[in-house]
Amino acid sequence: MEKLAIVILNWNGADMLHKYLPAVLTYSRDEAAVYVADNASTDDSLNMLRTHFPECRLIELERNWGFADGYNRALRQIDAEYYLLLNSDIEVTHHWLQPLVEYMDVHPEVAACQPKLLSASDHDQFEYAGACGGFLDRYGYPFCRGRIFDTVERDNGQYDYVQDILWASGAALMVRAADYWAAGGLDGRFFAHNEEIDLCWRLRLRGRRIVCLPDSYVYHVGGGTLPKSNPMKTFLNFRNNLTMLYKCLPDGELRRVMRVRWLLDYLAAFEMLLLKRNWGDFCAVFRARRAYRRWRSDFAADRQAIQQSCVQQPIPERFSFSVLWQYYAKARKTFSALPLQ
Repeated sequence: MEKLAIVILNWNGADMLHKYLPAVLTYSRDEAAVYVADNASTDDSLNMLRTHFPECRLIELERNWGFADGYNRALRQIDAEYYLLLNSDIEVTHHWLQPLVEYMDVHPEVAACQPKLLSASDHDQFEYAGACGGFLDRYGYPFCRGRIFDTVERDNGQYDYVQDILWASGAALMVRAADYWAAGGLDGRFFAHNEEIDLCWRLRLRGRRIVCLPDSYVYHVGGGTLPKSNPMKTFLNFRNNLTMLYKCLPDGELRRVMRVRWLLDYLAAFEMLLLKRNWGDFCAVFRARRAYRRWRSDFAADRQAIQQSCVQQPIPERFSFSVLWQYYAKARKTFSALPLQ
């Protein structure tokens, strides 16, 4: 069994791999095995990897399974104590692995962790996708230390301490293999988006900790697969977030939260149409809610199993306030300004 396997899931990302994989190999080869799992790319990824990076271990998947099930299928082929799921557009730094491995070794109650994520285009700014660790509000809206909605903070060292979080970003997620599989892995039906939040929430419900370790930091390009404003991305985010809520919310909250989300989702859709003139995203919200209703019954057994395995409720990192209200009505646009106590 290997100690640590770094696994990069790739789909038509030859340019990103060519640019960022060399640093991963240079700064990780003494501490981890590096894998690229290819989701049936149609670009030059496979030839480029074999030609320029023969030391990288290659897993070829027969079709594009998406982020979630692509990782599941790749990780089943790897025998390691720890997995580190890493995006292809991550620039790693010297000694980036040491704080992660050392903390996990000393804290067996921790299931997963992430480094501090900074922007590849501005090294003094947090990166949107995970910043310094993620949380949820009452209604399932994710936010981070360093990023709330579209407000991304400068990194002035304000979050340079170990922090328990609800979710670690899938851009750079280190997880114990035993915990990953005990919780059922990523939900392959999600395809992409919200899958790491869903996994981490399930781990927290099982009493396992998730932490951010800012002594380790990496730089993330972000948006490498789909641009930020994209109807498919909007569809997946809304559908998967609703499904995650259905799976993980306790019985006493489920009905009320879903009623509020019904209203908030349609308000968001009309805001996209009337204020942003974005017909594609407007339609995507309606399609997402329809898709959620159609497949919700498919997750009834998952919900029952998750609720039965729950040993911790409520989860401290899921806050009781509405981050929408705090952000838009109270103008609290940074993590430290939120009513966290």
